[in-house]
Amino acid sequence: MSYTALYRKFRPAEFGDVKGQDHIIITLQNQIKANRIGHAYLFCGTRGTGKTTVAKIFARAVNCEHPVDGSPCGECEMCRSIMAGTSMNVIEIDAASNNGVDNIREIKEEVAYRPTEGRYKVYIIDEVHMLSSGAFNALLKTLEEPPEYVIFILATTEVHKIPVTIMSRCQHYDFKRITIDTISNRMLDLMAKEQVDVEDRAIRYIAKAADGSMRDALSLLDQCIAFYLGQKLTYDNVLEVLGAVDTDVFSRLLRNIIRRDVPEVLDTVEELVMQGRELTQLSTDFTWYLRNLLLVKTSDMIEDVLDVSTENMMQLKEEAQMIEADMLLRYIRIFSELSEQLRYATQKRVLLEVALIKLCTPAMEVGTDSLLDRIRALEEKLEAGLAAAAQGQAGSAERGVPGGLEPQGVPGAHPGRAVQREAPPAIPDDVQKVVKNFRSIAEDMSAPAGIYLKKARLSLGGENRLMIVLPDSLGASVAGTEEHVKELEDLIEKRIGKKVEVEIRQVEEGRRFEDTFIDIETLGNKINMEITVED
Repeated sequence: MSYTALYRKFRPAEFGDVKGQDHIIITLQNQIKANRIGHAYLFCGTRGTGKTTVAKIFARAVNCEHPVDGSPCGECEMCRSIMAGTSMNVIEIDAASNNGVDNIREIKEEVAYRPTEGRYKVYIIDEVHMLSSGAFNALLKTLEEPPEYVIFILATTEVHKIPVTIMSRCQHYDFKRITIDTISNRMLDLMAKEQVDVEDRAIRYIAKAADGSMRDALSLLDQCIAFYLGQKLTYDNVLEVLGAVDTDVFSRLLRNIIRRDVPEVLDTVEELVMQGRELTQLSTDFTWYLRNLLLVKTSDMIEDVLDVSTENMMQLKEEAQMIEADMLLRYIRIFSELSEQLRYATQKRVLLEVALIKLCTPAMEVGTDSLLDRIRALEEKLEAGLAAAAQGQAGSAERGVPGGLEPQGVPGAHPGRAVQREAPPAIPDDVQKVVKNFRSIAEDMSAPAGIYLKKARLSLGGENRLMIVLPDSLGASVAGTEEHVKELEDLIEKRIGKKVEVEIRQVEEGRRFEDTFIDIETLGNKINMEITVED
């Protein structure tokens, strides 16, 4: 005897075997028990949720000679003939291949004849949304007033394509996606009957990959068992068969993205490609990983919502401290767009690598949601540059005076000890040099502070004090940090050999930037000198 696929072998034979659709099963059973059976039903829902299965059980139940609590007994002559497919009372029609007006006219002619056995003729029209407009119109009158012995059950995955005139003549039932727990429990029961050794973690991953479809879950399970026939089915085996990626790889990938380590990110992609992983599935799974991370980042009590292990939850909480919510939103947007592009792409690897490089280098994007990430990247580069400069200055300060002689001009200095000379304070004459060359000084500043300082206006703040006023809070907050002020004072000291104290402010609220502070020309009058500004 040939092998029968799991989803066919274990197709529910009675209402009690149907999982995850209790709201529909109870209603149909009550109708049968009370003999309040409708003439037309519309079953809607995603693939593999039990629409056709429930329709067939219902067809047997209404014709069963000895129904048990609204369910078919499975033993009478009618039940056996319908299950064997030999009964003339149940007619299944695939609307995808029988969608014309002539097909519906045949049905209209057939319903005129009473069933030769049993009480009802049941027409199950699958994928009914595929019917043409003319076929729908031909079905209307029959569907509205069929003979008392005829029941129509229409099944569809795309209810929005069904005309309102058809829907209004049917009882409408929505089949829900089946939960991961329900699918997992069903598969564990079936594996016990099949005597197959399988890890619970592997079962849960298959249930998650099925996306609410029991049929898809059993098909995937069948595929994995066939690949590792006679062996224990493990989580790693399932990942290998389905071309999926473990969450540990996602964690490593995310941490490299946060560090903006492009070579390591591309090495991970190379590793996954060589392992034969499906890149479309990788994109989808990584998007869900980022979604889980965002939920952990923005909510305190999220354990009951996320279906992850304790170890993975601890890992997510650790990574949530390493990344900002705005970065996660940008990552999710980019990967959501990528998932749509990969569906029809021929060069999937190239698109994936470009998307990952975008995450590592926010300067590639010009959108507003990438602005904070771009500023963050600039600050990281600036901090790294300041740290390197500080190390260089510390190394040069360690140089001693050779020969054990006392340094000239510094009485009492010890031989061989680092000598730091304090620059004398500047006078208005020196401030004039700063003002004259301020544009070139600003150009030597590291980004982004230098960009903002080019828009500044200068004001005299005292004998040796220079006040720099910026037109907005963003510029003042960036250029006014302690590191940037120190950097600017050091550049001025390097230019003129004198120390000038710098204060960076934002223009006061409600006052015009052009009129409030002393500009460069007025500053020249203050120090009684003619000042020229270089463009």
